[in-house]
Amino acid sequence: MRPVSKTSMHKSQSGVGLIEILIAVLVLSIGFLGIAALQAKSLSTNNSAMARSMATVASYSILDAMRADRANALAGSYNQTVTANACPAKGTLAQIQLNQWCADLGLALSATAATTGIVNCTATGDCTVTIQFDDSRAGPGGVANQQVITRAML
Repeated sequence: MRPVSKTSMHKSQSGVGLIEILIAVLVLSIGFLGIAALQAKSLSTNNSAMARSMATVASYSILDAMRADRANALAGSYNQTVTANACPAKGTLAQIQLNQWCADLGLALSATAATTGIVNCTATGDCTVTIQFDDSRAGPGGVANQQVITRAML
């Protein structure tokens, strides 16, 4: 058996460290791409959840306004559909409340024709508030006609 010299060992090992570093950088790059994709998905999902929360808050807002003006709410003065890009005119207290609510919907959920609010209240005080908005920016789970429906008694 003949002894192996240090120079012949170096020649057979040359470049191995560089390949290991390149593989490590490749693995890290794939990991960082996965983290970036995860954060992008997280941001879109959080935006969608925030929009649904804002719609819920808006539905409680109009219900509270109707409770403050209960007589007109029971008479049907609030029963109508508002579109965030064409809010109703002001006049009576109910119209002022609906106008403000419509403007708030536009600020919170975007002032487009896709953002609508529907109030339907019976004479017994059983009210349903439906808010519809475009949630397609949420990615694969979002829909163009997301609805939040709140039912309450005045």
